[in-house]
This record gives sequence, structure tokens and C-alpha cells, in this order.
Amino acid sequence: PLELDLPLLKKPVFHYHDQADAPPVLVKCEKMLKEADAVVLVSAEYNHSIPPALSNLIDHFGSSCYSFKPSGIVCYSMGQYGGMRAAMQLRSMLGEIGSLSISYIFGIPKAHKMFDEEGSPLDDYMNTSCQKFITQLDWYANALRNHRESAGLPK
Repeated sequence: PLELDLPLLKKPVFHYHDQADAPPVLVKCEKMLKEADAVVLVSAEYNHSIPPALSNLIDHFGSSCYSFKPSGIVCYSMGQYGGMRAAMQLRSMLGEIGSLSISYIFGIPKAHKMFDEEGSPLDDYMNTSCQKFITQLDWYANALRNHRESAGLPK
């Protein structure tokens, strides 16, 4: 959300009848989402919830961008729960827009203590958890892509 610098949602990309009138950043992001086989959301925990900027970002795009694709949730916090309260809300939100999340949530507790000054993990947990997350998401992304290609989308 920070790099995209999107304004608070006033008009989602799917409300533009002519895509030429939509802000280029929205058109670019929508194209990337539609072409993706999976979606990964990385979220901090903000007041025990989803950060407003992330919710705003998701809401700029219609469910057709997310539907029938798996999603993976990476969450972090400075506390012991690693952003899991935000992850549970993201899981619900993603399900409602048609992107069921994989069962493994890559939670990073005490994030400020997990990396050295160069950004390298200080604990093997980061590597093993990341590998488990990627393996599961990749399996679902391939399975759902193959099924979309062979059977099409439900009507």
C-alpha cells in the first residue's frame, strides 16, 4: 500500500466504465491480480485488526481479481501472537471475495527480534516456516490453475 500511494477508496477500478479513465496504477494492479495464480498478503497487526491501508488496497479491486485463486497470509507483530488476530480477519475477508486462504499462516511473532541488521533471519523458524508456506501455496496455485484451465470457471 505504501508504494502504490492509493487514496482512500472513492471509486474502485471496476466502477470505471472506460478503463482509460481509471488511474494507471489501478489498471496496472488489476492486471497483475487477474494474471496471478495466487495472492500473498503480508500484514502487520493494527489495533488487533487488519491495517486500514491493506483493507483499502483490497477494496480497490473486484472479487473477479481474486476468485478461484488461493491466497497465503503472512502476518507479523511485535507481540507473541505474530499478527494472528489480523490474519483471522484477513482469512474471512479473502473467503468473501473468493480467494480461500491456505491452511498454513506464516506468522512472525516478535518481528523486531527475528532479523539481523542486514535483514537476514536470526532463527531457523523463518526458513522452515517460509518453506512450508511456499510449498503449500505453490501446490494450491498449480492445482487451481490446472483446474481453471481444464474445466473453466463456474457459471
